[in-house]
Amino acid sequence: MEIITIIFLLSLPVLGCVIYKQARKGVATPVKTLEYVFILGFTLSFLLFCCGLMIYAADYYTAIDIVDGGYSPFASKHLLSLITFFVLAVFGLWKLWLKGRAMPPLWFVLMLVFVLTGIPISIAVFVQISHSTESYDGWLFGFLPFAYILTAVAVICKCVVEELAVANDKVYRNKVLNYLNQKMAKTAHQPFYVLILLIPVFVVIVALLILFGQEADSMSKVFTETTTWRFSTKTHPPFLDHQGHYLCTVAVCGDPKVVKPLRLGIRHGHEIIVNRQLLIANAFEELIQENLPAAHRAIRACYDKYGYPLSKKITSQQGSNLVYRLMKPLEYFFLLCLYLCVTKPEEKIAGQYVL
Repeated sequence: MEIITIIFLLSLPVLGCVIYKQARKGVATPVKTLEYVFILGFTLSFLLFCCGLMIYAADYYTAIDIVDGGYSPFASKHLLSLITFFVLAVFGLWKLWLKGRAMPPLWFVLMLVFVLTGIPISIAVFVQISHSTESYDGWLFGFLPFAYILTAVAVICKCVVEELAVANDKVYRNKVLNYLNQKMAKTAHQPFYVLILLIPVFVVIVALLILFGQEADSMSKVFTETTTWRFSTKTHPPFLDHQGHYLCTVAVCGDPKVVKPLRLGIRHGHEIIVNRQLLIANAFEELIQENLPAAHRAIRACYDKYGYPLSKKITSQQGSNLVYRLMKPLEYFFLLCLYLCVTKPEEKIAGQYVL
């Protein structure tokens, strides 16, 4: 996903230069100014979208730290389908803006289909990022679909107005065709007629794409095979919390037969999996914090400095199993201290990370 985002960012200045040069060719000043506003808004919204993809880049099956970003609203496995439709939609906008009705009829209709395809996809993107179970900045993704829909409606209306000027002068021998032509030429709702008439074309294009090997449900899976967003259907591994016991938290992500997870717990508002080792470590830290607060601050500062970077390097199940085994002597030491200093040590241990 990061590579695709970088390619888009590198190609954006080139695309901007091409559009700028085309815009200078024989366009009146008021129209040109308005079009520059659209180009600027679209470009800024695209950059925000790319920033969002870089911040929230993890797939649902990846264990992440809550301070390192978040889960992507789009499944990377199916992201290419979404990008393809986006590129075709923007290409259609560009051609319709530059050429309009000057294009051959078949090419004109194809560009309209591309543009109209982008509208429901933009709506789906907007709905997807409208809600998240985590405190994610979904607004980073929201400007691009809004800018696309606004631009698409403006371009389509422009093409319809151009077609009206030609349609008013057309006369068909067939009475039915002539009536329909005059009716559509005089009504004030041409954009709606265009949308309705192009829906069958859209359906045919989708059917042809399926025949050429595209997955029929790829455009739905790009939204559903995610976690924490509106259309998400997947769950994610426990968060690796930078404010907790880094090594013990990593150890819980090992083989269940080895690390023996007990239950779910809550840490800093996030659901995590806990085992006895993690419970004992947290109970011991709580004991130190209650009786030796100055020592606790010094130990915590040292652990934050070295424990967190070390925990981030452990990403495999085998590594987590190894950490669990290496932490065993410390676990027994923590347990001994608890039994020496606490009247009811097991109650203190069981009370950690309660839901």
